[in-house]
Parts: sequence; structure tokens; C-alpha cells
Amino acid sequence: MSHWIWLIGAVASGWAAYLVGLPAWRDARARTALDTNAERYLAWRGRGGERPRPTGYTPRERQRLIAAAVLALVAAFCLVGFFTYA
Repeated sequence: MSHWIWLIGAVASGWAAYLVGLPAWRDARARTALDTNAERYLAWRGRGGERPRPTGYTPRERQRLIAAAVLALVAAFCLVGFFTYA
């Protein structure tokens, strides 16, 4: 019975990592795409110039991605526990 607890823990923490990390990843990608589209539009209108580009993630997104990575490591640990349980 105990080996199923490892599997349930792996699935639950993997799902939690997905739910925590996906919004941060999606928002950062959307922001990058939006900025790229705005720069192209301004260049097309002849008003393109040197505009500072936002680099990296916001502190909140970085925290969420770190939390997702920790949860993914817990999921991997539980999966190894599931396969090695005798």
C-alpha cells in the first residue's frame, strides 16, 4: 500500500508544479511577444527607436518559477521512491 503513496505524492506535486509555474511562464512569454509586436509596429510607422526592452522575469514570476522547480524536484523524488520501494 505504501508504494501508492509515493505515486500519489509524485502526481500531486507534479500537478502543483504545473499549476504554480504555468501562469508565470505564460505571462512572461506574452509580455515578450507583446513588446516585440509593438516594436515592429513602431518601426513600420517610422517611429522605431532605441527603447529599453524588459529583460528577464518580474520578481513575482521568478518566485513562482522557483516554487514550481522545487515542486518538480519533490515530484521526481517521489517518483524515484515509487520505483525503488520494495
